[in-house]
Amino acid sequence: MSKFLEDKTRERLKLREKRYDFERRMRRKRSEEMEVLEEVFDKPTLMALYNLLNKGYLKEVYGAVKAGKESKIYWGKSMRGEDLAIKIYLTVSSEFRRGILQYIDGDPRFKSIDRSTRALIYRWALKEFENLKLAWDAGVRVPRRVAVEKNILIMEFIGEDGTPAPLLKEVPLQDPGKTFDLIIEGVEKLYRIAGLVHGDLSEYNIMIWEDKPVFFDVSQAVKLDHPMARTFLRRDLYNIHKFFSKMGLDIPSAEKLYGRVAGEDAE
Repeated sequence: MSKFLEDKTRERLKLREKRYDFERRMRRKRSEEMEVLEEVFDKPTLMALYNLLNKGYLKEVYGAVKAGKESKIYWGKSMRGEDLAIKIYLTVSSEFRRGILQYIDGDPRFKSIDRSTRALIYRWALKEFENLKLAWDAGVRVPRRVAVEKNILIMEFIGEDGTPAPLLKEVPLQDPGKTFDLIIEGVEKLYRIAGLVHGDLSEYNIMIWEDKPVFFDVSQAVKLDHPMARTFLRRDLYNIHKFFSKMGLDIPSAEKLYGRVAGEDAE
């Protein structure tokens, strides 16, 4: 074989190898994407989404804007063109089910729910829907609730044009002291008026929108008669105190904050 033909053959083999590798990666990518879609949009979830569309709560559903071990959040539009957040709880995540046990044990809303079935996740979504109303009515800045259907929760989208508002941990605060005061005020309203403890409050579950904090992920929030309510409240306040203490603010201790919110002397 001449040098020219040999070089040409090698070029073709390299091109074929590159094309094969590209096609293999694309097949794998499509396969991974299908697994994710099937995990989120199984038949019951698709039917629930269809019902929400059919009832007029939704007009359009766009791409995912946030993904976690328990849910994926999609950006959507209402019939009036309002931005909506569509939270879809994963019904196949055993890790998620294990993680929420500490919040549902002792909660009468889960007393008769079979924990091995979808009913647990459906009730969890409904719980967040109910908690959003309690918090909203108490004057706490949370997303406005819109609708719930099985494992799908629709609420106000906090952000703009499909881009979520930044988290507290991501924002260079112009007035950290004011933000701290607003957060503690929110915790106090949640506790004293709504009768709830967030249960997982930190710089990761607070957004900053229009220079003010917005609490989100209130699905795990418990009522005050929950056996772990005060433990969760102390943990929430410790997390907030720890975050703002790093900024050098002169703020009360986490125990004093607990006493203020709970209206009792810190133990």
